[in-house]
Amino acid sequence: MNTDDFLPGVPAPLRTTMQRRGFSELTAVQRSVLEADGEGRNLRISSQTGSGKTVALGLVLARDFTDEAGAASASVSAGGPAVLIITPTRELAVQVRDELHWLYEDIPGLSVAVVTGGTVVWRERQMLARGPDLLVGTPGRILDHIRAGALDCSGVGQVVLDEADQMLDMGFREELEAIVEELPTKRRSHLVSATFPAPLRRLADRFQHDAVRVEGTRLGAANEDIEHVAYLVKPRERYAALVNLLLLSEGERCLVFVKRRVDAAEMAEKLAGDGFSALPLSGDLPQAQRTRTLNAFRTGIVSVLVATDVAARGIDVADISTVIHVEPPSDSDVYTHRSGRTGRAGSKGRSLLLIPASSRPRVGRLLASAKVDVQWQPAPAAAVVRKALMKGARRQIYGMLGGDDQPSEQQIAYAAKLLEGRDPAQVVATLIEAAQPRLPREPMEISAVDPLRDTRRPDAKRDFVRFFINWGHTSGATASRLLSHICRRGGIKGPQVGAIQIDRRSATFEVTNEVAAAFEQRVRQADPREPRVKIRRFSEDAKGAPAKDKRKGGAGRGAPHPTHQKRQRPDHHPRLKGSNKGKPAST
Repeated sequence: MNTDDFLPGVPAPLRTTMQRRGFSELTAVQRSVLEADGEGRNLRISSQTGSGKTVALGLVLARDFTDEAGAASASVSAGGPAVLIITPTRELAVQVRDELHWLYEDIPGLSVAVVTGGTVVWRERQMLARGPDLLVGTPGRILDHIRAGALDCSGVGQVVLDEADQMLDMGFREELEAIVEELPTKRRSHLVSATFPAPLRRLADRFQHDAVRVEGTRLGAANEDIEHVAYLVKPRERYAALVNLLLLSEGERCLVFVKRRVDAAEMAEKLAGDGFSALPLSGDLPQAQRTRTLNAFRTGIVSVLVATDVAARGIDVADISTVIHVEPPSDSDVYTHRSGRTGRAGSKGRSLLLIPASSRPRVGRLLASAKVDVQWQPAPAAAVVRKALMKGARRQIYGMLGGDDQPSEQQIAYAAKLLEGRDPAQVVATLIEAAQPRLPREPMEISAVDPLRDTRRPDAKRDFVRFFINWGHTSGATASRLLSHICRRGGIKGPQVGAIQIDRRSATFEVTNEVAAAFEQRVRQADPREPRVKIRRFSEDAKGAPAKDKRKGGAGRGAPHPTHQKRQRPDHHPRLKGSNKGKPAST
């Protein structure tokens, strides 16, 4: 097969290595960067973890190592690297180095090296003295080598900030700015990030000029190959719920998120005591131990990794089937990064949250901001786990009986001997019991918490009532701005608001049962600040749209919308007037 047919635009030596690696087509981000790279401009790439962004970067950076025809050219190193890639963590730096090493293996003489904290400095300096063509490293260690005179950046033609949002979150702004000052003015500068918050945009504008925005995956959006499920649990039963979820995922690779380093160590130790193959991964582990832990997880020796947010940013394992959030993330961007560790490269994945009922409103808003469609379910009880495992074992038996592999004559003869003088049904039942997988431990009992009921009021029929508002993305609605408007307009507080779902021209949101009636009464009155913004109780008609309000001026399908006025400019929307422009209203 001609690789030009399914890898168009890829330089010849890279096409060969990608074909050997099993590539049959480019991913969305790889196609996008090739299309945008034609003019040699700076790229600002938004792409989720697992979307093939490292290879995409390799295609862009190959310009320095191939000629105009796409053929391999000689090494360009003149004492310092031609390409510099900066990553937030040691693990990610090593993974980027490894990925580019195989991608460029058909380019003669090209050397790819890595420098990170936690390694022996003098060995890195020996390596830098040999003049690698492409250098990957963490900000602190790169800056250390520059200041010591071991790293010459005068020949850098392209520089990449990989997972730039995470580097800012981890406090690397000063190091990044110091490194950039040492680079040539004439260079290509690329940023890669899953999200582009305001602080990063400000840094990007100083770091890059005339940048082209490339969206391999929708900016800040969670991976569409991931199923998102939130389980309501009592705080003291989170560990029991975790155990039951791990039993249902037995044999699969699971990543468990906690907040603190001490939580990672304690949780992994507790799981190991219950028979699970679990290890912690946190920032206070020595580099050698972190490397061994990740290798054990990658090779399947360990199936459960308990990690903090910072430590997990360097995890690049292709077949993590499940991410479990024992504690909810702090914001939607963190959730996007966490859940992006599963569902990679076209594979399906699951992101499971264990949520106390009191945290449901906040988490609902967080998930709405992350633009994920979440299913709220009760955590699986012990009986549910046992039944699911039994059904799984039975499906496996039926699959084996219907498969192409046939037992040998010796096995058939032994089976006939077992049946002599015995009830066949009893023999089969005994063998089925013996074939049941041995679980690390028995499922744990969990109190039933119905996500559609108010756990604080057993007599409540529903925890939340859903409302509709004719304000959506096109007129500047965000979760925080909607929350401010809802609370001010309806005289309620943030914890009394549940999930917020924002669409293009409208949004829906939930209000707790106990305040819903009073809230509905208040919001019937026109708002002096925003008279065209209407709120009504949500109801589904046959098409799934909000039902029309028969009263004049109702907020159903026929309601006036702030963006529907003729020739109205964006700054005419009441949310953007005066000194409050771009800010949520006070509650």
